[in-house]
Amino acid sequence: MTERPPLPPFTFETATQKVRLAEDGWNSRDSDKVSLAYSPDTRWRNRVEFPVGREEVRAFLARKWAREHAYRLVKELWAFDGARIAVRYAYEYRDDSHQWFRAYGNENWEFDPMGLMTARHASINETPIGPEERKLHWPLGRRPGDHPGLSELGL
Repeated sequence: MTERPPLPPFTFETATQKVRLAEDGWNSRDSDKVSLAYSPDTRWRNRVEFPVGREEVRAFLARKWAREHAYRLVKELWAFDGARIAVRYAYEYRDDSHQWFRAYGNENWEFDPMGLMTARHASINETPIGPEERKLHWPLGRRPGDHPGLSELGL
């Protein structure tokens, strides 16, 4: 099995790095690549879906990004301890009817010794927004280092 550094137990620096790596992966919208960050037996709670295993996660992410266009995500470390990390996040996307949305949430993560995520519990709220209300602007892919984070954006 391949390690996915940084590995637990986490420090502030390594937890922050793990959060940014997760954000970068999700902003790639590459479900095949992103699913490799999760253990083969990972267990999720995401709204009303409960994927179990890497393949169900990959399929979930592929469906998600097929309907959430112009997806942009920012994650921020909230807390960490040992092999667990808590994050808060916001993302924006538009649907097929060109309606924009902003989703806010919290996630609790747990990792195995190899650095693979074994559990992800997400709580998410979302609201429609107008295009002029968008705050997450950058080209598809990694959020640029000079783009504000959640705290700086007041989110």
